[in-house]
Amino acid sequence: MSMETETTSTDEAQGLDKLAELQAETTVAPAEPVVDKFGRSYATGRRKNAIARVWIKRGQGVITVNGKPSAEYFARPVLQMIIDQPFEAAERTAQFDVFCTVTGGGLSGQAGAVRHGISQALTLFEPGLRPTLKKGGFLTRDPRMVERKKYGKAKARRSFQFSKR
Repeated sequence: MSMETETTSTDEAQGLDKLAELQAETTVAPAEPVVDKFGRSYATGRRKNAIARVWIKRGQGVITVNGKPSAEYFARPVLQMIIDQPFEAAERTAQFDVFCTVTGGGLSGQAGAVRHGISQALTLFEPGLRPTLKKGGFLTRDPRMVERKKYGKAKARRSFQFSKR
């Protein structure tokens, strides 16, 4: 019985060594950047009902949303902070110009969509940033949506006011 245990543990050790070798072989170097002839990377970001088409390229950090500066389009500081988060996490503040068009939803959803699009475009421009952005949760699309209104209800779940008389 003890001989059987020894051979099993040595087989497992050899198997683990082979697995480590395979993992070392399959470790992929960062992919090539996906850049068009103008030096831009394109990505689509989504949040709630908002869709953002985002182009990034090397520059001074100018962010343009629907033809307006981001500070003018997203007047609230919280929304501006949301848009800047991927650059701060990747330590690339004021290194990229962003041009984006946003449709649908409200300002909060649009800011989230722009953030998602910037993150996706950054990973295409610099594939080495993917682990950093993934760890920060910027590459995951937030699946939460507004729940639809049901018949017999005042809103999605709220009932009409009850009165005994």
